[in-house]
Amino acid sequence: MAWIYLIAAGLCEVGWPLGLKLAQTTSYRFSSISLSVISMTVSGILLYMAQKHIPLSLAYAVWTGIGAAGTFMVGVYLFQDNSSIYSWAGIILIISGIVLLKVSH
Repeated sequence: MAWIYLIAAGLCEVGWPLGLKLAQTTSYRFSSISLSVISMTVSGILLYMAQKHIPLSLAYAVWTGIGAAGTFMVGVYLFQDNSSIYSWAGIILIISGIVLLKVSH
């Protein structure tokens, strides 16, 4: 169950930069900032729950990796952020690192 909490925390980690970007690009500032605050809160609570059974170093690395990779993909697909073969290779390396961390646990 701890790994489910950790993956959910990582996915929620994508919500706060998305909310901040939406606050800058839409007229829904209050709801977008609310999305950020709620996402940060839920992500933190889920990370807290996951760390009861997963070591800090592993949990934090996986949490930030999921957040970084997810935010990159959201930026590319929703906001047409620049992407190159090198940036995709970097994301693949991050995801590979997360998989290796999980396997090593």
